[in-house]
Amino acid sequence: MVSYTLGIDIGGTKIAAGVVAEDGEIVVQDRRATPARNARAVIEAIADLAVQFREYDPEAIGIGVAGLVDAGRSRVMMAPNLAWQDVALREDVEALTNLPTIVENDANAAAWGEYRFGAGQGVTDLVTVTVGTGIGGGIVSGGELQRGAHGMAAEFGHIRVVADGRLCACGRRGCWEQYASGNALVRITRELALDRRDEAGLLLSLGDGTPEGISGRDITNAARRGDPVAVAAFETVGTWLAVGMVDVAALLDPAVFVIGGGVIEAEELLLAPARRIFAQDVVGRDFRELPPILPAALGNHAGISGAADLARLR
Repeated sequence: MVSYTLGIDIGGTKIAAGVVAEDGEIVVQDRRATPARNARAVIEAIADLAVQFREYDPEAIGIGVAGLVDAGRSRVMMAPNLAWQDVALREDVEALTNLPTIVENDANAAAWGEYRFGAGQGVTDLVTVTVGTGIGGGIVSGGELQRGAHGMAAEFGHIRVVADGRLCACGRRGCWEQYASGNALVRITRELALDRRDEAGLLLSLGDGTPEGISGRDITNAARRGDPVAVAAFETVGTWLAVGMVDVAALLDPAVFVIGGGVIEAEELLLAPARRIFAQDVVGRDFRELPPILPAALGNHAGISGAADLARLR
């Protein structure tokens, strides 16, 4: 008999949900707008989704949320994009659904999804780096998700890569996500387009004609069509991505890096420079097997599959 669990991925703009089988297949899914800054409304939306999918008789709920989750996988201590602080998410969802529930950081859930069903299958030690608005991450070591003593491990975006560098939203300076995230890509591209306007005709034409009007999707489209400024921006961000991965590799020695998030849509435009710089700079490069740097296989579904599987294994 097939058993199902419900995976929920809560982001700043949408709640994505799916019924997931034991092999990671999402058999049915739905999404809703996230009720911004209203934790109770999000909890009620999750309960409504559980009712919507009740014909599958899910045995548990796994929730991935973009925030810091306590070691008990119960409370969301802080979720900046949702304006949450100390939300008893597991307790409240269980009260409304009568289903066992676990709560996990969304990047951790995605890492587990890739390890179990995606690009990390077949290894026991994996690091995921999620390159989106900022940078998130997840660690699987010895076949176990590593959450740290307080549930807050793998906040890779806040590794310092530049002493006294750019100011980060976390209040520190020089954080990795200020140089290798989607936001960094847009900022770097706009700066290059302003300085090299005569070379950026295609790139500018995809927006409103000004550097300020360039979007992340414009950059990817222009780079695929050979725009030199867009290509240079990906080269810069890919280089910074490698800089951080070199430090992560020195700490964790993963068998594979899996790169996810919205920016990975650019695929080799980002990954090729990252692989090249990583191979040049990684500690012990002449004496070690280099971990492959792979694109995430599950895309935006990794968080749903991973959260659902963690709920099954609770």
